[in-house]
Amino acid sequence: MPVFKNESNGTWYVMARYVNWKGERKQKCKRGFATKREAQEWERKFQLQNSADLDMDFEAFTELYANDVK
Repeated sequence: MPVFKNESNGTWYVMARYVNWKGERKQKCKRGFATKREAQEWERKFQLQNSADLDMDFEAFTELYANDVK
């Protein structure tokens, strides 16, 4: 998904589309990144969290679980 620059205040934002666990299509907007790189990093992490990768190892699963509990 692309990242966009808000010309009025100079910050970056991300519009990410994904399919939730129910199979519904959703869209998430996250705003206020100071740099394009920060926005792309957040987008990459968000996509990894919402990917349906069932072949992950136990360490990756526990890390994902710990982040969700926070």
